[in-house]
Amino acid sequence: MSHVGVGPRAVTRSVAFLTASVLAVPALAGCSSEDPSGKPLAEQDVASAARARIADGGTLRWAVDSVPDTLNTFQSDADATTARVAQAVLPSMYRMDETGRPVRNPEYLESAKVVGTEPKQVVVYKLNQQAVWSDGREIGAADFVAQWRALSGKDSAYWTARNAGYDRIEKIERGTGDLEVKVTFSRPYADWKSLFTPLYPKDVMGTPDAFNDGARRKLKVTAGPFALKKVDTQADEVVLTGNPRWWGEPAKLDEIVLRAVPRDERVSELVAGKLDLAEVDPDTADQVGLAAAPGDAATGTPLMGPDGTPAAGSDASPHAGPQGRSAAAALRSWAVANGSDEEAAEEEVLAREKRRTAQAKRERRRQALSGFEIRKSLEPAYTQLALNGADGPLADERVRRAVARALDRGALAKAVLKPLGLPAEPVGSHLALSGQAAYADGSGALGEQNAKEARALLADAGWEPGGPVKESEAGEKAAGAEKSGTGGDGDGDGGKKGGGGDGETSDGGDDGTYIVGEDGRNGDGGNGDGGNGDGGNGDGGTDDGGNDQESGEKHSSGKNTAQGGAPGAYAPKGTAAPAGSAVAPLAKDGKALTLRFVLPSGPGSEALRTVADRISDMLEKIGIGVEITKVPDENYFKDHVASGEYDLALYSWPASAYPATDARPVYAKPVPAADGSLNVAQNYTRVGTDQVDQLFDQAMATLDEKEARGLLRKADSRIWAAAGSIPLYQRPQLVAARKNLANAGAFGFETPVHEDMGFLKKGTGGAEASVSPSS
Repeated sequence: MSHVGVGPRAVTRSVAFLTASVLAVPALAGCSSEDPSGKPLAEQDVASAARARIADGGTLRWAVDSVPDTLNTFQSDADATTARVAQAVLPSMYRMDETGRPVRNPEYLESAKVVGTEPKQVVVYKLNQQAVWSDGREIGAADFVAQWRALSGKDSAYWTARNAGYDRIEKIERGTGDLEVKVTFSRPYADWKSLFTPLYPKDVMGTPDAFNDGARRKLKVTAGPFALKKVDTQADEVVLTGNPRWWGEPAKLDEIVLRAVPRDERVSELVAGKLDLAEVDPDTADQVGLAAAPGDAATGTPLMGPDGTPAAGSDASPHAGPQGRSAAAALRSWAVANGSDEEAAEEEVLAREKRRTAQAKRERRRQALSGFEIRKSLEPAYTQLALNGADGPLADERVRRAVARALDRGALAKAVLKPLGLPAEPVGSHLALSGQAAYADGSGALGEQNAKEARALLADAGWEPGGPVKESEAGEKAAGAEKSGTGGDGDGDGGKKGGGGDGETSDGGDDGTYIVGEDGRNGDGGNGDGGNGDGGNGDGGTDDGGNDQESGEKHSSGKNTAQGGAPGAYAPKGTAAPAGSAVAPLAKDGKALTLRFVLPSGPGSEALRTVADRISDMLEKIGIGVEITKVPDENYFKDHVASGEYDLALYSWPASAYPATDARPVYAKPVPAADGSLNVAQNYTRVGTDQVDQLFDQAMATLDEKEARGLLRKADSRIWAAAGSIPLYQRPQLVAARKNLANAGAFGFETPVHEDMGFLKKGTGGAEASVSPSS
């Protein structure tokens, strides 16, 4: 899904559905007990190297999920590639450091500080005197003014996606010199560092026509280490080339080609030598890992191919060793091929030739992948369980809190992250991640997992164990059970939650990588997912509970017992529970307590379903039934999450260095719109309070950073208490990179330094460059 898919400053905050892998993790940083913000749980993994070790020239072929529809990050259809291009070719006053905090970018900004607060907040920017646009013009006040006017929200002719912060500016003036910009605010704004990143030239921002259309496919004027050469929709690529007017350290690379490659095709492109850097799914990461460590011929350890089968061997000899088939099988094959039965010998010779061809193909594949390595870290984003509080059972805060108290968040984090060698720590904040200034674990406002207290909350809300259910509903539940499939292994788990198939719940998957922008479109692709199936403990049934028609199949989480009890069907109060039932299901007013858990059905969503299965198990233990509905990826967000057609859903938010600004629309209390509808902004759980809104507003207007952090932490505690969304774990990041590619990979929090990326010189470590300076 983001690097971080669509960065939180590129457009309004984006939603992500996530991913991971199974290889070694870079050095991990611990947390300080004194500072609640702690440190990042994992460092970036980019194969850092000094510029002196990097060759001049070369082309970096970097996989992205799409060729952007616009290069203007302030438009609603901007995506992750839009943000990536902007980072390389446009000015940014502040960039993100390794802890996820904003730091001044010296290439553009010599200094910036608040010089006055009374009667108005005034910030003075002193620009780098060498900073110029690619047409030779100095970057200056005129560009700041044009961007402010375009994004202030005062002129509806500008088709802007957001104006947060710019709407608080009263005026912008030239300072004491050409390189000084004085910004006066009409209202205090704590997140002023978020402004003018990226900064577009006045040519783009100066008129509505230029803003709306002028920067969609081209940027004639830029000011970064790279410039935009072309957006090629036919070849599905964006080409960046070194900027000859760049005043900083010159870019090591000649070109960066951002190629749109679907996630499920990236391993083939890596094998074909058409990519140098790509975020990948766990299966691809496994193949790269196996190729990098094929085995030890001295000890007889089999060389395994990318698909997990023996590779590189030959059975031409009757005594083929461990690299090929077993000695007995090889001997029999040789005997048949050289026997007196001519027909059998001919067939065996053809079979042996096919095996040799297949082995040669696997060996070529392994050799190609052996030039890559997996670089991994944790992305600045977290996966959450969203609880829709608009209507249904979850409109009752007691039920939401019961759901939250039933979850073992630590176990869910371990299921996803531990197999990857990543720190399996549950996220403790809605507004920041460990290492960021605003981070503090606020989950205590909700309380730890406690099934007894969860049941008490449900009882207080009127949900009774074994309560009567209307016959019509019981029949529907029974029908739903038949739809999800049974085929169990005797313990009744075979068809539960659409699982089955593999015989055990997978611990090894990532959390998918499916990024959705504000318009509900797929902004970061569907990342394939690892693991041994998507959950389900049954030995019978089919994967994913049978045939998934992508039209939204429903899978009941109720277990089919040996006695034939139908999931969701409840007997009258006092009836003995069927065999294998741990807790009597709950009902109220003739209705069973069953929640709709909506999940995407496409490739890359397997781990989401694994997590959903585990959550369903946890809820079953307190008597809550779960009905899992899988829908096509393209409909998941727009038609279900954004429209409120769900009870439970899994998606992720990228962390922001400016939570007062960026997180407010995510947690703001929905308000009625003029047409009578409910304006939820980005609060897709529909859960909010006036107190949370007030704390955000106070934090946004507080220039004392310590005080602002305190206000944000209070807001986070209130968000926890309302139980509209439950943070689970930080999102993993897997990147396949050529071994000789330096200063690129899993960036973690930090903004990439494009001018330092490149291929190592021969003899300086790593594989020799496979990409020539002229390629």
